[in-house]
Amino acid sequence: MALGWAQALVILIALQRLAELWLARRNTRRLRAQGGVEHGARHYPLIVALHAGWLLAVYFGIPAEAVPNLWLLGLFVVLQAGRIWVMASLGGQWTTRIIVVPGRPLVRRGAYRYLKHPNYVIVFLEIAVLPLAFGAWGLALAFGLMNAAVLAIRIRVEEQALSAMRENLGAAERTRTSTPLRELAPEASASTSSATAASEPPS
Repeated sequence: MALGWAQALVILIALQRLAELWLARRNTRRLRAQGGVEHGARHYPLIVALHAGWLLAVYFGIPAEAVPNLWLLGLFVVLQAGRIWVMASLGGQWTTRIIVVPGRPLVRRGAYRYLKHPNYVIVFLEIAVLPLAFGAWGLALAFGLMNAAVLAIRIRVEEQALSAMRENLGAAERTRTSTPLRELAPEASASTSSATAASEPPS
């Protein structure tokens, strides 16, 4: 098959994704070593299959002679810059899996200052924008809907995991702040008893 714009872009994107997977696996190993717990492992293969199918569909479904819309192609490049921004915002916590390290606060810097799920917004847009740049509305619609369904599952799982983490952090904070009160309770009781004894008339 002859290589055109679409095929060349798919090859570049595939290389980008492979590099991201290498980084994600390294970060995942580090997070697990720090006590991180994975959530949503059952749906992870769906994400891999969806993205692999998307790349294959663009590679084989768009003619080599197709010329992209430069505005939409430019938007896709901007979205790739957004991916890098998200990865930089999370630093060593970025991974393609949902890994929660107990006791670690949520990231609020970078892209996460403005959006709760910036990475998913970018993924949703790029899945649609690349086929649309070549006029492949059918591919954009089909994979856009499938991606939306998978993201709905993933976001629900992630929110449940983060909610549990926030509850644990809140419980730990309440325990930490209430500990001095429990330690002071016997002293307060003893002081009260002494005051009471002193107020009683001698026998």
